[in-house]
Amino acid sequence: MAGDIHLLGVDVGTGSARAGVFDRAGRMLGSDKAPIAMTKAPGGIVEQSSTGIWEAVCRSVKGALKASTVPSETIAGIGFDATCSLVVLGEGGRSLPVSDATAPERDVIVWMDHRAADQARRINAGEHEVLRYVGGTISPEMQTPKLLWLRENRPEIFEAAWQFFDLTDFLTWRATGALERSSCTVTCKWTYLAHEKRWDADYFRAIGLGALADEGFERIGTRVVSPGTALGEGLTTEAARELGLLPGTPVGAGLIDSHAGGVGTVGPEGGAESNLAYVFGTSSCTMTTTTEPVFVPGVWGPYYDAMVPGLWLNEGGQSAAGAAIAHLLRHHPFSAKAEVEARKAGMSLPDWLAVQAAHRVESPGDAVKLASGVHVVPEFLGNRAPYADPKTRAVIAGLGMDDDLDSLLALYVAGLCGVGYGLRQIVEAQERQGIAIARVVLSGGAGRHPVVRQILADASGMEFAIPDVEEPVILGSAILGAVAGIAFKSIAEAMESMSRFAETITVDDATRDVHRKRFDTFKSLQAVARSASC
Repeated sequence: MAGDIHLLGVDVGTGSARAGVFDRAGRMLGSDKAPIAMTKAPGGIVEQSSTGIWEAVCRSVKGALKASTVPSETIAGIGFDATCSLVVLGEGGRSLPVSDATAPERDVIVWMDHRAADQARRINAGEHEVLRYVGGTISPEMQTPKLLWLRENRPEIFEAAWQFFDLTDFLTWRATGALERSSCTVTCKWTYLAHEKRWDADYFRAIGLGALADEGFERIGTRVVSPGTALGEGLTTEAARELGLLPGTPVGAGLIDSHAGGVGTVGPEGGAESNLAYVFGTSSCTMTTTTEPVFVPGVWGPYYDAMVPGLWLNEGGQSAAGAAIAHLLRHHPFSAKAEVEARKAGMSLPDWLAVQAAHRVESPGDAVKLASGVHVVPEFLGNRAPYADPKTRAVIAGLGMDDDLDSLLALYVAGLCGVGYGLRQIVEAQERQGIAIARVVLSGGAGRHPVVRQILADASGMEFAIPDVEEPVILGSAILGAVAGIAFKSIAEAMESMSRFAETITVDDATRDVHRKRFDTFKSLQAVARSASC
């Protein structure tokens, strides 16, 4: 494509919407973000407002355009990614309350909401064929358990719903008016069989959602397209005005946020089949790409056409990673004082502790020694992979009566090691099924400090690569816009051209034996927690 063009990526995370403007080489020229409110209630309930989310998107896009100083008419395409949250809309796109009738604006069941844990348990008891494609066990984070919860607990809302959207598909509908769903969202979170281009009607009838099958799946998606597919006629006049862009700007079918991180990171040095994408943020997500389907117990997938069109994807990770570290630290008596010091330095507590750890060791790999005798299994929100057990809980071992910074650092480093050992378990589970990878490509805000990166590499036993772009998730969405706007012929081509590695991190040989012993302890403590029933 000739001329001076730019691409726009929009990432909607749990707490904020972020937008970035990129050139055709993948360099970010400007970015901005806007906060998104969230409501929590007892029973694992977590809700948001789709209207509030769209308003945050509009603010971040306008801010990114202003920061980049590029004219809006040079934006050749836009892509969206988002958390895998469930949006419930009535006729005309009006919001329907997903629990509290007095709060109709709260029409989003957030991905981390576990209200449907019982529904997930009952679905899993049926051992349905489609569950083979979610690692054998469906999670309460996925959409069919949540839909069943609505059907059983808010039947009037279920019946009144015009459309049930994954959040990404809501955003592309809001931008274009197109009802197409991305094969990423419906395959990974809704049990759509993309490799067969169909929903399994028998499954929906068996679990109590036969109404959706009887109506031909009109409310959850009858037209499913690959990520990056140009939707409708581009931005509607209304959406263009709200975003500060031109009507008709091409919009690509979207991705789940972690999958956008995969697209934005794994293109270099062997491409998607050599590199495991690891997004380390509030939660963590692993994405492994293969040419043929590989079934890994406890790891979601294999999903066809779910990240890189035409390839298969296995997805793991944990429901709480960065959030687990933050929660872990709050239990320590010195955390309040440390928070004050972190705020003075303009940093989050985990980032500040990483700096303190770096000051106490000769090299990042030596940081593990700060955690001597302290061990953490940071599964505060269950184990997503490879055990698919939402009921397991965290274990903290080795704490004494110390209430100083050193003991807080020990807890912090032990928690990071626990996150790394969880990654190691996923890699090993995939290796047992024949999936081999060359390296882990790290992205996400929780993994920016060199100490954190080295601990994760050493704990997992894997070489790590770091993307050279500051916001690889937003880049992944911009790549969708690049394909929709015909700047590149395919996502694979755009990935190779727009992404690069800035550095690689090798495993520290000096601490291999330390991590081997700690990993054995981690597995023992984890096994005790999973077997505990009282």
